[in-house]
Amino acid sequence: MPHSHHHSHAGPETGNSKRLLWAFLVTAGFMVAEVIGGLISGSLALLADAGHMLTDSAALLMALLAVRFAQRKPNARHTFGYLRLTTMAAFVNAAALLVIVLLILWEAIQRFLTPQPVLGGTMMVIAVAGLIANLVSFWLLHRGEEEANINVRAAALHVLGDLLGSVGAIVGALIILYTGWTPIDPILSVLVSCLVLRSAWGLLKESFHELLEGTPHEIDIAALQKDLCGNIPEVRNVHHVHVWQIGEQRLMTLHVQVIPPHHHDALLHSIQHYLLDHYNIGHATIQMEYQHCDTPDCLINEAPAAQAHAHHHHH
Repeated sequence: MPHSHHHSHAGPETGNSKRLLWAFLVTAGFMVAEVIGGLISGSLALLADAGHMLTDSAALLMALLAVRFAQRKPNARHTFGYLRLTTMAAFVNAAALLVIVLLILWEAIQRFLTPQPVLGGTMMVIAVAGLIANLVSFWLLHRGEEEANINVRAAALHVLGDLLGSVGAIVGALIILYTGWTPIDPILSVLVSCLVLRSAWGLLKESFHELLEGTPHEIDIAALQKDLCGNIPEVRNVHHVHVWQIGEQRLMTLHVQVIPPHHHDALLHSIQHYLLDHYNIGHATIQMEYQHCDTPDCLINEAPAAQAHAHHHHH
């Protein structure tokens, strides 16, 4: 049993893994049932929900892989480890959702133009089964500490959308059974798609921002600069600030101009401590300077020649 001891350190991630795996198996199983049911009964709402469940299963699978990869230790080639994989998984997943929504919408338009018969009874049975499956998955994902993990959150969002999709399919089945009005089916499939669209768009934006090394939303860099100058007496100026996020880990680099301290390391320590306590930045690289820094604020986009040139003009 060499496996057991290495799991004890993993903490919440192992729990996440197990839950994600179960949620994946439940969802994937019922997705197959919904596809078959949708084809037999001729219900687009069921197929829309199955399409939804397909992306759910993909979401869960990617989240599962990402959680697994995030456990890998950083190495010389990947000094941050593999935490970015979770963000990329969320991004790909959201993009896939958008494509599926378009396919469903297209099919719904076709159905409005040429209505097709739908078997209400079959649709009903499958929709109820799907609802139960979603409740189980949602319950699995919504226990404990996963709020922070963008993937588990994405997966839970999907499953929530699914719940609504299944409820919609049940309502549609009832209407078809009692009134025989089949256009309700494509109408519901469009509604389900809109729900999917909303969650996909949010997720796409969030993961894209993180892939672009965007500053985490809660952090206001100007306020942070003021804060440091105001709260740590030796600090006179803060510049060259970069804050970004990899997985749940926040990283930062900054230059601080300080009054020459009595104890260099103690000041460094207090700055790091402040950033951790007030901004939850666990990994900050701080360059201390006694003179005013000459370089303009951010030279990432400029060519080296231009930098040399700018320097020339300065003197």
